[in-house]
Amino acid sequence: MRRYESWGRLPKATPAAVRRIQWRSELAELDFASGPVLPVGLGRSYGDSGLNDGGVLIDTCDLDRFIHFDAEQGIVRCEAGVSVGALLDVVVPRGWFIPVSPGTQFVTIAGAVANDIHGKNHHGAGTFGCHVRRFELLRSDGTRRECSPDENAEFFRATIGGMGLTGILTWIEFQLKAIPSAWIDVEQIRFRSFDEYLALERESSRDFEYSVSWLDCLSNRIRGLFQRGNFTDDPPSRRSALSQLTLRLPIDAPSFALDPRFMRLFNTAIANVQWTDHIRKKMHYVPFFYPLDMILDWNRAYGRAGFFQYQFTVPSGAEAVFLEILNQIKASRQGSFLVVLKKFGEIASPGLMSFPQEGINLALDFPNRGQVTLDLLERLDELVTAAGGSVYPAKDARMSPKSFQHYYPQWKEFAAYVDPSFSSSFWRRVTAGTET
Repeated sequence: MRRYESWGRLPKATPAAVRRIQWRSELAELDFASGPVLPVGLGRSYGDSGLNDGGVLIDTCDLDRFIHFDAEQGIVRCEAGVSVGALLDVVVPRGWFIPVSPGTQFVTIAGAVANDIHGKNHHGAGTFGCHVRRFELLRSDGTRRECSPDENAEFFRATIGGMGLTGILTWIEFQLKAIPSAWIDVEQIRFRSFDEYLALERESSRDFEYSVSWLDCLSNRIRGLFQRGNFTDDPPSRRSALSQLTLRLPIDAPSFALDPRFMRLFNTAIANVQWTDHIRKKMHYVPFFYPLDMILDWNRAYGRAGFFQYQFTVPSGAEAVFLEILNQIKASRQGSFLVVLKKFGEIASPGLMSFPQEGINLALDFPNRGQVTLDLLERLDELVTAAGGSVYPAKDARMSPKSFQHYYPQWKEFAAYVDPSFSSSFWRRVTAGTET
């Protein structure tokens, strides 16, 4: 039986009821008067944007059918619960790929819209919402609105990045990206300073569609691995079976695995995983885009107490604040195994509440050590706020109403489009004490 919890395993929440929808016709039978409702997908939001403590969850994962696929033009119309993985199984053999991919295949297309996901190609492709053509939105009053940039445009804008609060997405139509094969020419380069990283970003944005970095947040100096790549029309003659290999983490990690000394050793091993500064290889798209999907239930690595993911962006020119954030993390000795560093480009997101903005984006996981961890994240919030940055709602489990409303001053405009029968633990938390 499915457990309805966040991927970070906190905060704890218990819905009053769960309604699992298998057919779109069942949506007309929903009782929206039984309490605040929230549609949910595969549960990969790290915080409480996908939780509805004391309310009703509407599980749309079984709405997983393809309605139309134009294999010539690369246009897909599918139900809300189709996952990224299921989509790729259908379209990759036909020479297409999702236009913007998150870091996991276990996300529904409705979830991709609701969080306006970003990926390794933001500098050239923007967010997923940039490629959405239209969708149908079911409101609690029974109305169905077909939304596009030209029709019901205000609901189109509010729903992209709207965290599932504007209604239920029944289907989504979007444009795919043409690819020559399922394989990627990859370069992986070691960097030893922040200036080196920035130089690699500038160089790569010209010639590479995808780029991402791993950063050692516990080292006394900046160091990491920069990865960049393009789909190739020259796949390898031998196809490795490792591209589809998956393992499962069977138990919660013991406490010693979260000791800062162990983390430091782990990060040192990753930093030295390659013998030369610059390597080239061909990778199947699965390990390139979804390395963590190869370890099922990897969130158990942070133990029963769970973890906080902290993902933020600060604008270009605020590098001094970015480095101060890293210094605060090092001083706290609350480092992270998984640190993802990316550069967001200048392409504007279509969503009213979309997270990405031009600048440096960093995502870190912090084991939950109680108040000491919360205090650290509050200090980081202050630095992000001072730099004019923002924190990603889909990854958040603890930011204050003050911080949220500073990061997203358009929240009151957005609140006008929130369906009156819809709510979430996140929305109630970040709007507490205010009139919405």
